Amino acid sequence: MPAQPRSDVPPLSAAQATASDHVTARAADLSNWCATIFDHGETAWREYRSAAWYVERLRAEGFTVEEGSGGMPTAFCAEWHNGDGPVIGMYAEYDGIPGNCQAASTRREPRKGLGYQAGGHTDPHSGLGMAGLGGLLATKAAMEKHGIRGGLRFTGEPAEKVRGSKPIHAAKGYYDGLAAILSFHPFYMLPMCNTVRWDTHCGAGWSMIYRFICDAPEGWGRHDGAPIPQAHSAVRAPGANDALNLMFLTSKSLRDSMLPHQGGWSISEAILTAGQATADNLPAGLAEIQYMMRVPTIAMADQVTAVLDRNAEAAAAMTGCRWERHWVCKSRPGLANHAIARTVWEAMQSVGAPFWDEGAKRIAREIQTNLGLEPMEEPFIPQMSQLIAPEAAEAILRRDLPPSQTHSTSDDYTDMCWHAPTARFYVARPALRGPDGYAYPAWVMNALGGIPATIDPMVQTAAKILALSALRLLEDPAARDAAMAEFRDRTGGGTGGSTWLPPQCDYAPPIHFRWPEYVTTPRGQDWWIPSAMPGA
Repeated sequence: MPAQPRSDVPPLSAAQATASDHVTARAADLSNWCATIFDHGETAWREYRSAAWYVERLRAEGFTVEEGSGGMPTAFCAEWHNGDGPVIGMYAEYDGIPGNCQAASTRREPRKGLGYQAGGHTDPHSGLGMAGLGGLLATKAAMEKHGIRGGLRFTGEPAEKVRGSKPIHAAKGYYDGLAAILSFHPFYMLPMCNTVRWDTHCGAGWSMIYRFICDAPEGWGRHDGAPIPQAHSAVRAPGANDALNLMFLTSKSLRDSMLPHQGGWSISEAILTAGQATADNLPAGLAEIQYMMRVPTIAMADQVTAVLDRNAEAAAAMTGCRWERHWVCKSRPGLANHAIARTVWEAMQSVGAPFWDEGAKRIAREIQTNLGLEPMEEPFIPQMSQLIAPEAAEAILRRDLPPSQTHSTSDDYTDMCWHAPTARFYVARPALRGPDGYAYPAWVMNALGGIPATIDPMVQTAAKILALSALRLLEDPAARDAAMAEFRDRTGGGTGGSTWLPPQCDYAPPIHFRWPEYVTTPRGQDWWIPSAMPGA
């Protein structure tokens, strides 16, 4: 049976009932649209088809859309107004991750015409964005039918996996003037499953690219700056590949020294460009490595950056290179707002948790069988269909955190929190139970995020929660005012207040780097790493 809505929450208004029915009526559209974005599988800063799809759809639904918002080609900002009144913000994400190409299938196989190294959806942002769109359209339909004045703003947020667009949108004013922002994300792990974040929000996320350029190798190793005397001897300069290698290894070895030994933090790296030279006695002229840090505070991010800068300077000096640092993102830690969290929690209780029917269970059992497991009568983890109160989830989350740690993990919704009251909530995505000690391969979660029968329940549930929450804020001035009063109190007077944290973004959109992407050649569309490997 589906999880039943709670009886001790306010009854739905006529507009909220209209919105809920609207999501149900358009379930087939949302399912088909979600499958479309899943199949695009585009990655950070290169989501051309996905962004174009959203722009076209939103215009067809009556929205005015700015393409390329904030100077980002795959971002957008859509607006719709039903007269003067408060404006509610929602958004879509649609980027995937390189190396996670998976078909909407019950066995491991890439999408047609591609290899496993192509992009694919993991979280899945295909479902996240479609839930946002479904909630947006349902809210609009209810506002029109019931004469609710106000507006809706819907931003397209590319490159979330590198925390890319929201710090830029925030710095350029795209979240200003909103009465509230609603932020949804798929999740399945306790305690952040079918709940709303309470006090402990996500922390800071900073990312940068270090670029090493060897454009004067002839002077390497000469104390007087004179050129190396023999032809082709410039290859003796180590060059950019060696600089990148030194940076990579040095930063790995110093990782424990970069940050305190308590508090949730992580640093990861990706090599974007390496080589840029032939093997004909020429040193590599260009190499680039990206770092991503997830830390509770901006002070910790500054500490890591200082160490990485020193490492880059040393690596460049040893290899005959110069170095540059280019920012990818600088996102702020989140800001709690209990008033709006309560509003969303009431909507969540009214809607109930997602429900997976027998058709979805058959698909789950087929995956288990294909993996050589005994299929289970109840193949999904039970937490997927249970709600957990925000305060209870907060208590569980705090068990593993030191008292001094105020933020945990990172996600760039946090930049929105400093411009309007923001609620961050989670709805369960499909996840399978397993035998004790068994870990499912990553493709399973990716596939479940693309198979309509398994991902649609999450999309429809989240869309209804978004719409009910937005309409409550539009129809109830007391709920809206309480959220704004708390926002002003926590920021010392609102945007620009005494305790308000301004945007950290002081850089241009990092769109011109060698981000992994699909390419079109005489062979057809391919991933930047050839899909058809020799001998495959």
